[in-house]
Amino acid sequence: MGRADDSFTAYVLDQLAPIEGLGCRAMFGGHGLYLGPTFFGIVSAGRVYFKTDETTSSEYVRRGMKPFAPNERQLLKTYYEVPADVLEDRRSLTDWARTAADCAARRAADAPRARRSG
Repeated sequence: MGRADDSFTAYVLDQLAPIEGLGCRAMFGGHGLYLGPTFFGIVSAGRVYFKTDETTSSEYVRRGMKPFAPNERQLLKTYYEVPADVLEDRRSLTDWARTAADCAARRAADAPRARRSG
């Protein structure tokens, strides 16, 4: 990861600082964002993507945001890019992040036990 990516990740974490229990781990060439144990966001290549569901993805789509595509063959349709105006507004970003964490937590709670236990 280059310096620009390091400084962008630091900026995102600073913007999300008001969220207690926020975590960040290196993963797939970027960073994963967590609220406690719940994975809800991706920081990759100078962009931030948050977990969405059928009720929240429409706002991202309405704003012209695209899903996360880590490579040409893969598309994660439940993680959408966060709009720049939201990223730049700490209050909006923290609200969107909490909504994304709620989506991720609901998804984890709804997952069949067999899938969770492996």
